[in-house]
Amino acid sequence: MTMSCPMGHTVTNNTGAEQWHGAQMDFAKDMSYGDYLHLEPVLSAQHPLSPDHNEMLFIIQHQTSELWMKLMLHELHAARNEVRTDKLAPAFKKLARVSRIMDQLVQAWNVLSTMTPSEYSSMRPYLGMSSGFQSYQYREIEFLLGNKNASMLRPHAHRDDRLQPLQAVLHSPSLYDEALKLMARNGLSVDLACLERDWSQPWSYQPSVEAAWALVYRDPESYWNLYQLGEKLVDIEDSFRQWRFRHATTVERVIGFKRGTGGTEGVAYLRKMLDVELFPELWRVRTAL
Repeated sequence: MTMSCPMGHTVTNNTGAEQWHGAQMDFAKDMSYGDYLHLEPVLSAQHPLSPDHNEMLFIIQHQTSELWMKLMLHELHAARNEVRTDKLAPAFKKLARVSRIMDQLVQAWNVLSTMTPSEYSSMRPYLGMSSGFQSYQYREIEFLLGNKNASMLRPHAHRDDRLQPLQAVLHSPSLYDEALKLMARNGLSVDLACLERDWSQPWSYQPSVEAAWALVYRDPESYWNLYQLGEKLVDIEDSFRQWRFRHATTVERVIGFKRGTGGTEGVAYLRKMLDVELFPELWRVRTAL
């Protein structure tokens, strides 16, 4: 039985566990917060290589981003499966969550932007050739959203445990491919070539797909679920573009136009990525309406 503890006194319940204002205090035999979250391995995973104070920020920024991306992949895989099986209500919830996760990633750049060029220069030699370009989770997110590129498998060829999941996503329909199949199942005219194609190739603009989305957007009441799906996809790409933009501006602020540690063109490469469209028909249909 739990007892109240006026005046801040410590009490015990009928199991003998010490409590404070109703909160259990003795975890010798029960699972605690830290136990549930496995905080020891998480909080001991930061190993700065340089003597610079600011490297801890750099490590935690990227580790937390990878955790958010893990959750994003969890939601995207589930949402893709639900779109594939016409379970749209739960898919909408998951896609909305993906957009909010991306908002978290956008805001995270504000913390890293407190690192000055001189501070980053002090620790950069210790990074070697490691680079965010090599994030296999980020690459899987891009593949799931339709920006496929088989050459991006190469940085992971030495790790089969990373390579196989990426290959599986590369060669399977993306979230957008499943959305187009759903449109066809609902009687909208989408060219067969869009529905039976080489899934490992990146999506490119197709007039028949824009025409199908135009029907949806001109008559949302008749195609309400597809209309909602279209807006959820636009939300995701909107947030994704902001994520990419904040990445580019933060990198420019910290290192200017130096090459990236992984050998990329740095800011020049990131700016090129801003031009990539994931769902081009959903953006162009707005002009046609």
